[in-house]
Amino acid sequence: MSMIEKTHILATLLIDRDLKISVAESCTGGSLASTLTSVSGASSYFDRGYIAYSNEAKIDMLKVDPQTITTEGAVSEAVAIAMVKGAIRQSGSDIAVAITGIAGPTGGTENKPIGTVCFGFAVKGSLSTSTQSFQGTREEIVTQSVDFVLNHLISSL
Repeated sequence: MSMIEKTHILATLLIDRDLKISVAESCTGGSLASTLTSVSGASSYFDRGYIAYSNEAKIDMLKVDPQTITTEGAVSEAVAIAMVKGAIRQSGSDIAVAITGIAGPTGGTENKPIGTVCFGFAVKGSLSTSTQSFQGTREEIVTQSVDFVLNHLISSL
């Protein structure tokens, strides 16, 4: 199934349940928000998006504790969950998603290679995280990240 088909399915689920979604993106740079708003009528379910690419943006916009970034690293489930909590707190949405990762082609380490992406999900009061290892170019890693979110949200709703 294509991403646009998945986006339409997710849009229908959100509209039918009268739910609003917000996103906090780092390595995807707004690609998830762009995908979610590519459907006509997106204003009925999409609330807002935060592009928190720098650590400073994560701290300022989403109130991520700087110590969490220092201790766990910007690419970690701890930061992803802090980002998603910040997105929920700042927006009041029913659902939020946070993405932080290393899309490459530089920036990877032995412990966190290129393609490591951490996700935070807040779905109707339930919090969860996931770390995925994607392969490919920068664009492919971003696309795989967005696709992962769509699949996760569709199965969660």
